[in-house]
Amino acid sequence: MPEYKPSQPPDAEEWLEMDEAERIRLVSEFHDEEGDDLLDGARELHSSFHVIVENQIAMKESLVSETIDKLTRQGLDRHEAIHAVAALLSEDIFDLYKGNIEKFDQKKYRRKLEKLTAKRWRKGQY
Repeated sequence: MPEYKPSQPPDAEEWLEMDEAERIRLVSEFHDEEGDDLLDGARELHSSFHVIVENQIAMKESLVSETIDKLTRQGLDRHEAIHAVAALLSEDIFDLYKGNIEKFDQKKYRRKLEKLTAKRWRKGQY
């Protein structure tokens, strides 16, 4: 895979065959080319969350794919929809990191995905 374009889903088989570090590098390069002004550490973290969401889609996590589809039908582009899903995921991972929760709660993540809409995302109510 020569480059990553969040506007188009990568071929699932090809994506999953790549090394995780290679996936992160491709996403990071995309953001470099877009002129995103993220610091290096933030860029890698941001790219990692992109990769997690793309991995979930490629692994056919149906609710993640359905949520991306729903958000794009509601007017978000695919890149922004990935950010919305990644934001939900990052909140829970941050809580885990801070010790606010003992383990990742898959059911809570699913509930958040079900409630997520483009309107809520735009209002910062995700």
